[in-house]
Amino acid sequence: MATTGNWDKVSGKWKQITGEVKKQWGTLTDDELMEINGDREILAGKLQEKYGIAKEQANRQIDKWADKLKL
Repeated sequence: MATTGNWDKVSGKWKQITGEVKKQWGTLTDDELMEINGDREILAGKLQEKYGIAKEQANRQIDKWADKLKL
């Protein structure tokens, strides 16, 4: 699981990494990315809604993605 410190980095650089977010989850709109604004819980909820996945699966996807980022 991505560490809290790692997610803090993601959250702090949200505007700079929205392109990476869109590469990973292309169905998220610019408005949704602005709404998420680095909030992990909101991102997980959007992934559940858009992709029809369980919360645990959304969190696993987020962890895997965040761990791959070079922050």
